[in-house]
Amino acid sequence: MVESPEPPETAERTETESEIMAATYRALCEHGYASLTMQAIADEYGKTTAAIHYHYDTKEGLMVAFLEYLLDRFVEHVEEVETVEPAARLHDLAGQFLRDDPEYRDLVVAVIELRAQAPYDADLREQFKQNNEYIRALLRTVVEDGIEQGVFRDVDPEHVATACLTIVDGARARYVTLDEPDAIDDGRQTLEEYLESVVHVGRSDERTE
Repeated sequence: MVESPEPPETAERTETESEIMAATYRALCEHGYASLTMQAIADEYGKTTAAIHYHYDTKEGLMVAFLEYLLDRFVEHVEEVETVEPAARLHDLAGQFLRDDPEYRDLVVAVIELRAQAPYDADLREQFKQNNEYIRALLRTVVEDGIEQGVFRDVDPEHVATACLTIVDGARARYVTLDEPDAIDDGRQTLEEYLESVVHVGRSDERTE
């Protein structure tokens, strides 16, 4: 079995910082990034803005920490998945990227807004890159594992990882920028169809017989 990549190292989060991250998650889902204020986060946290500023000087610094928090949550889910069967792991990851969950869809809007700030904020851009590189490496190793076990075709794992993330990014962008309510569902279906036709041994051949 191919070893999964190590996630980027992040500073250990205190209980208070974890509570602030959870409050930030809720506030982002409700207000989006553009309308997000420290006061809105404080309202969700149930304390004053001073309590948040004690840990995070600026909204921008808080957002970088929040991206680390999102990656940590994703890593926790990956580690909780009991199956080591490559196909099941790959489809579980696909489901995580484009979830059928109203709260998740609100978060997608906020993260797309946040990503638009990355060209102008080096710290934010670097954190987005770290998150993306870890997820790409994770997809790549799952595909490599499937090839090694003979359940996936002898495809280029890097190309498959890139294609998957391109489908995900496209679906999220269409959902947010074009106000297409079915974009997430369509993207998930497209991703599943891509994996079935390109990656899995024998699947596309079975459909054409």
